[in-house]
Amino acid sequence: MHAWPASEVPALPGSGRDLRIHDTATGGRVTLAPGPVARIYVCGITPYDATHMGHAATYNAFDLVQRVWLDTKRQVHYVQNVTDIDDPLLERAVRDGEDWTALAERETVLFREDMTALRMLPPRHYIGAVESIPKIVPLVERLRDAGAAYELEGDIYFSVAADPSFGSVSGLDAEAMRLLSAERGGDPDRPGKKNPLDPMLWMAARPGEPSWDGASLGPGRPGWHIECVAIALEHLGMGFDVQGGGSDLVFPHHEMGASHAQALTGEHPFAKSYVHAGMVALDGEKMSKSKGNLVFVSALRRQGTDPAAIRLALLAHHYRADWEWTDAVLSEAEERLARWRAAVSRPDGPSAEALVEEVREALADDLDAPRALAAIDRWAAAQTADGGTDPAAPGLVSRAADALLGVAL
Repeated sequence: MHAWPASEVPALPGSGRDLRIHDTATGGRVTLAPGPVARIYVCGITPYDATHMGHAATYNAFDLVQRVWLDTKRQVHYVQNVTDIDDPLLERAVRDGEDWTALAERETVLFREDMTALRMLPPRHYIGAVESIPKIVPLVERLRDAGAAYELEGDIYFSVAADPSFGSVSGLDAEAMRLLSAERGGDPDRPGKKNPLDPMLWMAARPGEPSWDGASLGPGRPGWHIECVAIALEHLGMGFDVQGGGSDLVFPHHEMGASHAQALTGEHPFAKSYVHAGMVALDGEKMSKSKGNLVFVSALRRQGTDPAAIRLALLAHHYRADWEWTDAVLSEAEERLARWRAAVSRPDGPSAEALVEEVREALADDLDAPRALAAIDRWAAAQTADGGTDPAAPGLVSRAADALLGVAL
């Protein structure tokens, strides 16, 4: 599976700051100081109802992480998956009377187009669950043979007891985990499980559903969490710098994935830090596929909305905040974009070197994009009110907005 084309990232004078970011596992700030190559895995979409604004907000957050790292002159090894086989995808295909593979392919193409329009930097490896099955099967077999997994009516479950550090990503108690498991695709009430929280690694073939050769596991298809583990271990190895996604992935997905990997390798941690983006709401409720209250990037683009304005609307909210999409949010972003473009279109302006450093510092401080926007707002206001005499300033501001925020002026 291929990703989308990369937009050019302008070079800026000087160098960026090491990123200080909130780590879910510790509940506090950590300073990320990767080696020459920073490693990040961000969980991708299940390809139906793409790309809604909640998706866009999440990938915007981790695009900023990449841009901060690139500004420190590091390379970035970014990996993202596509869960192109899963119960919700099959259910949607049945509902709409569509072949599930056609649905997945169409929505993945749309997602790529939206990411390109929003100037999101692409992953080095963009990998589907289906193409990863030959890598997944041996991992499930290893877990089973090591006693970290067991069979139940043909299905294979992971035993959370196999990982002594289980629970260290989310910090939740057993009852909270059980409730979230039931809400987010688990089956805590299934009889015969050793622990209600044990997640499925391999689902035995069901009548009328797709399945693949599972070698000694029998025909079937992979569970959700082992998919990301197989892809991350293959391309990043243990101890990569950031595991990212929306806050709804803290449990069970990221908790279970960490335990799978740690039980497989005997090493800890799976990721050095766990970073999660907030949820986006519409009309007072979280945007979700089940509620159908989705605002789509592609629909806004078809209406003629400038993708740079969509991006500014996302950047106006701190990545960890839960916030609500409204017409006013988009209108404010469009007005900001017009002000910025007018300001950088002049032949000269107020000096901008200090502004670049202010934007760098804001982003290094837990990706404080709203503070970065406010800094450019002040420069644009000064440009409008008083102008300036530095002919290099407008170009520098334009390059900084593009390089650090992904906003093309």
